Amino acid sequence: MTDFVEVAERVWVARYEWADANVTAIGGTRGLVVVDTHGSTAAGRVVVDDLRRLGAGPVTAVVNTHWHWDHAFGNAAFREQDPDLPIHAHEDAARMLADEGEYMKQRFAESGDSHRAELAATEVVIPDHTFSSTRSLDLGDRLVELVFPGRGHTDGDLLVRVPDVDVVLGGDLIEESAKPWIGMDSWPLEWHASLDVMLSLVTPRTTLVPGHGVVVDRAFVEIQRDELAVIGETVRRLAGGGVPLERAVAEGDWPWEADDRIANACRRGYEHLPPAVRTLPMA
Repeated sequence: MTDFVEVAERVWVARYEWADANVTAIGGTRGLVVVDTHGSTAAGRVVVDDLRRLGAGPVTAVVNTHWHWDHAFGNAAFREQDPDLPIHAHEDAARMLADEGEYMKQRFAESGDSHRAELAATEVVIPDHTFSSTRSLDLGDRLVELVFPGRGHTDGDLLVRVPDVDVVLGGDLIEESAKPWIGMDSWPLEWHASLDVMLSLVTPRTTLVPGHGVVVDRAFVEIQRDELAVIGETVRRLAGGGVPLERAVAEGDWPWEADDRIANACRRGYEHLPPAVRTLPMA
């Protein structure tokens, strides 16, 4: 069992060991909004049980901050409790989950991961309440705001804001327990600008909940924003200077260890730049 810890008035966060995934519950007089549902139907059922122990009211809506398995594959467990439960997400997150969810399950099945059986048994449930820019959820005595700040970790990341207690949930646009993951569905040239939008919504006193790890503050986000800006600008400089993609990781001066994140940032950045300012490998 994992305890939900109250980080602000009627805002509880549970940090689950598998994938170091955060799940947040936001309470109001009309019930709970649950943000992210963990990584499988079985894991989602554990979250449902933990919420029942919390005793803060019924779940009246779910939000997926983005489409990735560790944030959205628990959706079915919540629909088992209420077949009509609304699941909110950005429209591109819903599209990506529909397009790539079964493929992600297949990748787990082939990986030998210890959770592959529960992933194979997971029903991928697509969010049915989507939006393109902003949406407000009415919890009776408080509003919860969903904001699309732009592309970054994926093309459909959203922020969740609880203005009456100055809380912002960042999903995987920010991470505390590791550097943010830059994958092959990320937008490394735009990510820092999306964090600028996040920073426009927060103050030095804002409680910020990352997708993974402990609660952080504005200064933490500013540091990650600057690091991602350096990565984006380094990719632009390398591409603009005629450095072939296969040499970009080695020739760049990176703020992070030059691991798969940096390799993915180079490949994705080179893909996104206009042909006139990049040099791709020879066929």
